[in-house]
Amino acid sequence: MTASPENDALNAPQLKIVIVGHVDHGKSTLVGRLVHDTGSLPEGKLEAIKAMSERRGMPFEWAFLMDAIQAERDQGITIDTTQIRFRTKKRPYVIIDAPGHKEFLKNMITGAASSEAALLLIDAHEGVQEQSRRHGYLLNLLGISQVVVLVNKMDLVDYSADRFGEVAKAYRTYLQELGVKPVSIIPISAREGDNIVSHSDAMPWYQGPSVIEALDRFEKIDVPTGRPLRLPVQDVYKFDHRRIIAGRIESGRLRLGDEVVFSPSNKTARIKTIEAWHVPAQPSEATPGQSIGVTLDEQIFVERGEVMSHVADAPIESAVFKAKLFWLGHNPLVVGKTYGLKLGTLESPVTVEAITRAIDTDTLASVTADRIERNGAGEVVLRAKRMLALDEYEKSPATGRFVLIEDYLPVGGGLVSMEGYADQRNLITVRSTNITAVGHAVPHAARAARNGHKGGVLWFTGLSGAGKSTLALELERELFTRGYQTYVLDGDNVRTGLNANLGFSPEDRAENIRRVGEVAALFADAGFLVISSFISPYRSDRERARAAAPEAFHEIYVKASLEACESRDPKGLYARARKGEIAEFTGISSPYEAPETPELVVPTDSLSIEECLARLIAYVDKAFKA
Repeated sequence: MTASPENDALNAPQLKIVIVGHVDHGKSTLVGRLVHDTGSLPEGKLEAIKAMSERRGMPFEWAFLMDAIQAERDQGITIDTTQIRFRTKKRPYVIIDAPGHKEFLKNMITGAASSEAALLLIDAHEGVQEQSRRHGYLLNLLGISQVVVLVNKMDLVDYSADRFGEVAKAYRTYLQELGVKPVSIIPISAREGDNIVSHSDAMPWYQGPSVIEALDRFEKIDVPTGRPLRLPVQDVYKFDHRRIIAGRIESGRLRLGDEVVFSPSNKTARIKTIEAWHVPAQPSEATPGQSIGVTLDEQIFVERGEVMSHVADAPIESAVFKAKLFWLGHNPLVVGKTYGLKLGTLESPVTVEAITRAIDTDTLASVTADRIERNGAGEVVLRAKRMLALDEYEKSPATGRFVLIEDYLPVGGGLVSMEGYADQRNLITVRSTNITAVGHAVPHAARAARNGHKGGVLWFTGLSGAGKSTLALELERELFTRGYQTYVLDGDNVRTGLNANLGFSPEDRAENIRRVGEVAALFADAGFLVISSFISPYRSDRERARAAAPEAFHEIYVKASLEACESRDPKGLYARARKGEIAEFTGISSPYEAPETPELVVPTDSLSIEECLARLIAYVDKAFKA
C-alpha cells in the first residue's frame, strides 16, 4: 500500500504547544478559531455554544469553544490550563492554553513545562505589556526555544503595517536580549480569522506564514535517547526473592547487562532483567518515556530519590549548586530561608545561601538584592545537608529542572547550573580496598610532651589578597622562634610537587584542597602545627579537610572585603579577572563561601598586620600549649 500525505498526518506524532500572553490579549479566541478553522471541532459544538450564548443573552465569542470551567465565563478570565486537540494536514496538535493573569502564573508554568513550542500573543492596540515580557522570560527559563509571536487584534488598529512594525520591533528586541530568536512574528485578528489558516486580504503587506503554516514548521523534539541515561528511582518493590527498582526513563537507553551506578550513594551493579507490565515478553532494552522496573545482579540497598545512570556518564554530585529561578511564593525568597527541593523523585530541604543577582523581568536589568519578590526572577545558590545527584539543564533538560516547596505548595522553580562548583563524586568515592589501619609506636601525648605543644591544623581561608600568605609566613617565623614545630603549606610548595598535575578547574581545585587536607592531617598527627594557606572557597572542601583531622582542625577566617582585596591586588589578578582574562576567579567569576562558624576571625581590613599576628599567637598559645 502506497503511503499518502493523509496517512502520514494520521500517523504523525502530536506536537504539544503552549499559548501564552497577557490577560485579554485573545488566547482563548485564537484557540477557538484554530479548532474551528481546521475542521477539528466536534459536530454540533458550534451550534451548541451559540445557543448557550443566546440563552444567557450574551454575544457569541470564539473563546467559548474552549471554555472548560464555568467560572471562566463568570469572571472573564481563564483560571486553569486547558488542553485542546486539533489537526492540520501535517500532524495532530495538543494546545495548552495557559492563563495570562498575573495571579495564575503557576498554571502557565505547568502548561509550558510540558510543551515543545509556544505561541505568544500580544495585543496590537495595547502593545508589549509587563506580563508579555514576563512570559517571554519564563519560556526562555523553561528552555522553550521554538516561539512564534502573534500580534493579535490587528482589526482594532485598522490593520496598520506601521503599528505592527512598532510592536514587532519592541518585542523582538526584548527577546534578543534573552537570546531568543522568534521563528516568526505574525499579524493576526483571531476574532476575524485573519492570517490564521490562510493569508488575509486585509493585510496584503504581510508576506510571511499564516499561523497554521508557522505551526507546521515547528520541529518535533526527538526522544532523548542520545542523552545520558537517567532513571530517577520512584520506588523499590519486593516480590518473592526479587527486589524490583522502578522508575521512568527520562533520557538515554538501558539494555540488559549494562553496568549502572545509583547516585548519590555511588553503588554499582549490572542490569539482570528489565521488567515491564502488560507486555507479551520482557524487554531487552528500554528508552525514554517508559516506566519500567529492573533487577540487579547483586542485592544493594537503593531508595527513592536516587538516580540510576551508566557509570561512564553519571550525574554530578554536590551539596550546593547555582540555580536560575522564578519565584511564585506569596512571601519573598530570602537568604537563609530553608525550602523543600523537589528534584525528580527526590525531596530534600535546601537553604538559600546567596542571591547572586535578582532580575527585573521587564527590563532584564540585574540588581543586588537580599530577596526575590513574588513573580520575580534571579540567580541563587542553594545548599543541602546531603549530597544531591545533579544535572545541568543544558546537558539533561529532563533532570535539570527543580521545584521549591513551602508549606506543601510549589513556590518556585528553575534550572540547575553548576557554574563554579566542582563535581564531588570522585572526592567522596572510596576506591581503595584491603586497607588495614596501623597504629603508631609513639603516642600523641609523648609527641606533645617533647614538643611542648599539641599537633594541629591552622586552616587559613579567605579571598585572594586578604593577607593569608603574609600572616602564615609571619606566624610560622614567630612560632618557630618560640619553639613550636611548625610548617606552612601553600600553593608555592604544594602546586610544584604533590599537586603539580592539577589545573584550576573546579574539580581540580577541589582535589587540590582534598590532598592538602590529608597532608595537613598527617603533619598534625606527627605533632606539627601546620599552617595551611589556601583560598579554599567551598565549605564542602573545608569540611572534608576538617574530617581528615577532626580534633586537630582549626578554621581561621582571614577576613577582608572584596573591595579591600581588589585595592591591594599585588599581582594584578583582580584587574585581569575583571577584564575576563582569568576564568573562574574567586570573588569575581567564581563563588567564595565564607565560613559560618570559624574558630577564629582575623579581620585584616580593620586590623594591622601586627595586631592580626598578636591575635593569632594568643589563640595558638591557648589552644595548643601542652
